[in-house]
Formats: sequence, C-alpha cells, structure tokens
Amino acid sequence: MVPAWAGIVEEVRTDLAQNSFTSAEVALKAYRSGNGVTPEYIEAYSWMGRAAFAAQQYDQAAAYAKQTSALAQEQLKKRPLDAEPHLPMALGAALEVQSQVLAARGQHMQAIAALQAALRTYGNTSIRERLQKNLNLLSFEGHLAPALRPGDEFLGSKPPSLMQLKGSPVLLFFWAHWCVDCKAEAPIITQLRSEFAPKGLAVIGPTRLYGYTAQVEHALPSDELAYIDAVRHRFYSGLLDMPVPISKHNFDVYGASTTPTLVLLDRTGKVAMYHPGAMPYGELKAEIEKVVAR
Repeated sequence: MVPAWAGIVEEVRTDLAQNSFTSAEVALKAYRSGNGVTPEYIEAYSWMGRAAFAAQQYDQAAAYAKQTSALAQEQLKKRPLDAEPHLPMALGAALEVQSQVLAARGQHMQAIAALQAALRTYGNTSIRERLQKNLNLLSFEGHLAPALRPGDEFLGSKPPSLMQLKGSPVLLFFWAHWCVDCKAEAPIITQLRSEFAPKGLAVIGPTRLYGYTAQVEHALPSDELAYIDAVRHRFYSGLLDMPVPISKHNFDVYGASTTPTLVLLDRTGKVAMYHPGAMPYGELKAEIEKVVAR
C-alpha cells in the first residue's frame, strides 16, 4: 500500500515493483487529470520505460521513452532543464532507455551515436554524467582511459597521473560522501588492495563536491571538503593513504553518476572493466586477477 503522503513518482514505482503496469497507468491518468503534465508527472511516467526495459519489453520501453522525451521537450520550451529535479531525472531516463533499447536490439553504433548527440545537446546540464555513463558502458572497455584531472584539492597522498602509473594495473574507485554503497565497498577495496599491491595494483579514489553535507543544505566548498575528510576518516580508515583527487570533471568524463563506479585499467592504461555500482569481493577480485596476470 502506498502511503497517503507519497507523490505520484513513489506511487508509480511501487506499482511497477509489483509488476502492475495497469495500476501504474491508472495512477498516472488520475494524476494528469487533476494536475496536468508537470515535471513530477513526467518523471513518474519515465519509470514506465525503465520498467518495460527491465522486463525486456523493448517495443513498449521505446514507446514510453519516446513519449517521456516528447513531454520533457514541451516543458523545455518554457523553462531550463535544471530548474527543479524531476525533469532532468525524466529526460535522463528517457535518453538512457532509448540507447539501451537500441543496444539490446543489436544496433550498437546507433546507440552510441544517439548518446553522443544527447551529450552535445545536454553536456552542460546535470544529466551529463548519466549520459556519459551510458556511453561508457557501450564504448569504454578496450580504450585508453582518459586522464584524471588532479584538481586544486586532494585528500590522502598526492594523486599520480595515470601516465605515471602505466605498467601497473589501476583501480579507480569513484565515491561520494553521502553514498551508503561506497562505505560498504570500502572494506572490499581495502582487502583487495592489500592482496594485490605486491603485484603492482594501485588504487585511486576520485570524489567531488556536491554543494551540501549531511548537516548543511548549502555548504561552502571549504566546509564540504572538511566534511568529506571527516567521512573518509570514519568510514574509509583502511584507505586513508589512497589518493583522492577532488574534481567534478573526473566524474563527468568517467560518467560516475552512479556511486560507487569502479573502473579497472590494465597495465597499458586501457579500460579493462567499467562497472557503475558496487561489486562483491569475489567478482571484483576475479576482474583484478585478470589484469594482474596479463
């Protein structure tokens, strides 16, 4: 049962989690009848495409994504994308599903082209990281990893350049101070670094400023940096010497809209694994063993 206080996004997601597309459609129709097409409605509608894709109903997913995009474009005629959070979530999801459907149908190059076009249009908005993530999922592995921008600030030891690390396998661990999954991944990274450091594995943990902390909605950069350091000492105690470059640019280039994002580079500096999301110890160890053995 959906709580009375829940919005249309939560209601639709709850219905879809129970595989009830019909209930979700009814909820959307009732909301639209009473409120019209709002950014919140469009975000809720975007979940239809995501759920259809997850169910491998590609025609339906494509139709939902196309309609989400059309509704978003109507809104963009009268307001910028990032005026509030619902519309960018909706449009980002629509573009993501459209590319995923193309890839699932074997239209790999078309999916890449669609994402590249979207990046040209929305590269200066909040959905850039998400678009880059999806593009990287299709095209990153086997290519030379982009250079990390050290930024003006870092925590831990001074970040080396990837060029300096050529000849060693490298694990990039993109994390965020608010990320619960990142904190859960930290002991796994700590253990694997201990096991594979003698074989040359280097670990770098890029993060970025988000403009807030757990206590302050709009934090000054210096205050957020201090907060990140406090989080690091509390939850990442086994990785305190890990270089932590702080730069939004790195997140943009590596498409780290999901945290953690784990990127494994081989000894030549090429991407051997690109994985948005946490990984269990055994799975990540198996991937590291491959690049260490090469």
